[in-house]
Amino acid sequence: MDDLESNPFSEESLQSPSQSFVHSPPTAHEHDAPNSAYQVEEPQSEFGDSPRVQQQQQQQRRASVETVAPPKDYIQIVDALKTSEGASASYIVYCIRFEGAEARRRYSDFYSLRQALASLHPCYIVPPLPPKNSLSSYAIAGTNPSKAKEDAALISRRRRTLQVFLNRCYAHKVLGSDRTFRRFLEPNLPWSEVLHTPPVTLIPKNLLKAPSTDPTNADLLTLFNSLPIPPAGAGLQNPDQRFLDSEAFTAKFSSHLSGSMEKVNRRLMKRWTEAAADWGEMGGGMNGFALRMGEDGSGGLEEATEKVGMALAAWEREFTEPLAEYTQFSAIIKTLLKYRHQKHVQYEITRELLESKRGTLEELERSETEARRLEKALERVRIMGDDGGTERALPRPEGEGSEGSGGEATTQGQQREQQSLSALSASTSSGRRSGGGFLGALTHTFQGMVDADPESSRRSSIGKTRESIHELDDALKALTSDLQFASRTIQSDLDRFQRQKVNDIKEMCVDFAKFHRDWSSKNLAMWEEAKAAIDAIEADTPEPPTETVA
Repeated sequence: MDDLESNPFSEESLQSPSQSFVHSPPTAHEHDAPNSAYQVEEPQSEFGDSPRVQQQQQQQRRASVETVAPPKDYIQIVDALKTSEGASASYIVYCIRFEGAEARRRYSDFYSLRQALASLHPCYIVPPLPPKNSLSSYAIAGTNPSKAKEDAALISRRRRTLQVFLNRCYAHKVLGSDRTFRRFLEPNLPWSEVLHTPPVTLIPKNLLKAPSTDPTNADLLTLFNSLPIPPAGAGLQNPDQRFLDSEAFTAKFSSHLSGSMEKVNRRLMKRWTEAAADWGEMGGGMNGFALRMGEDGSGGLEEATEKVGMALAAWEREFTEPLAEYTQFSAIIKTLLKYRHQKHVQYEITRELLESKRGTLEELERSETEARRLEKALERVRIMGDDGGTERALPRPEGEGSEGSGGEATTQGQQREQQSLSALSASTSSGRRSGGGFLGALTHTFQGMVDADPESSRRSSIGKTRESIHELDDALKALTSDLQFASRTIQSDLDRFQRQKVNDIKEMCVDFAKFHRDWSSKNLAMWEEAKAAIDAIEADTPEPPTETVA
């Protein structure tokens, strides 16, 4: 267990979060760096894999989280229907088209799918779902909560975000090839049946009681079940600086998105929505006024108002929704880093518990040795007392001859032992003679109440402690390997997410600028047409009065 004293998951080959998650992905040269913490001294690992095999497996795991980069709309939600099939109340089902087949799922099915994926793959960033509509979202959209199922705007928004969720999962090599995810897309398979069959039913309630490599592995579940659960908020004695940096950056990223950008964007959306409504009323009034004045109503305001509404729809689709999605992503990454933190704390607690139990076993074995020595001494004292204090009934130490056979005399140490035993015998006999009857009986009764058989209890404790140490030792080895896997996989997925985030935010900003530019151009064209129509109006100029000659 000497190798467990070091950090079992500190790998120099993985780039620090301040260089990968925060700034740029690791280079190919850094990916090829050896695992310095596990390459020396041992040609074989604890589980039989050589360092070269471990390095190859590590590179495969890194490659496994890279995206396939399919089309963004490879999975499409083509429709949303209101139905009451199998329920007493009506609900909305979303029609998912994938590889020529069409499946129907409701929002709660999407929610349970994401929960299953996050539990089956606790070291990967599972994309977020659109949140349930809150009272504030109804207020902003001007929708009655009781008629939410009939609100076309809210349903359309949810269709888009659910489609993004499915395509992000499909683009991930691990999540996209997951059997549960693929069964979600099958058209004729009831989702409730999937939720009540393996592997979903094999997921433990607490993921810290399961390996991160495969939470449904029955053999490893038995080992991990003996591990202690770390308390909430427990700190680390030897934290990994890479993940401390990731946690700090994620907190700043989340605070910036949810604390400033998203709030300001919501205010702008609300003001533009109100402005669009006001422009609509103004356009209607102007058109009505034009009709009353005998014109055809084509004054430009109506078309300009329509363009304002179209710009708001593009704004929401191309900027507001992705911004809200990345705010959710930051919360997901916090949860992922917290899970890895708890795994690390669990490792430290388990190691301390194992050392404590080993110390307890040493104390028990020392007590057992001392008890046996005292038992032999008391047996010799009892024999001396029964024999009247003479030495002839005492057993001789091995290798020592008797006086009658010409053996050597006892040494000074043996004489002192004989004197001590004689004194112990005399004190014991005097204790029995001098009023020890009641006290002795009381002591004997009390010892019988506390421990009927102290020798058997002590030996039973030694056996149970040894068994517990053996279980913890095996569990700690499995946890060490699992923690290494979790650290590598989480770091690799953070690197993948960083690349995805940079590309998405770049696209968001470009789209934001484009639809503002396009809307401004179209709006300017409408107003120029309105100005041309106004300029074309022939003004009736009054004729000057004619002068009459008197």
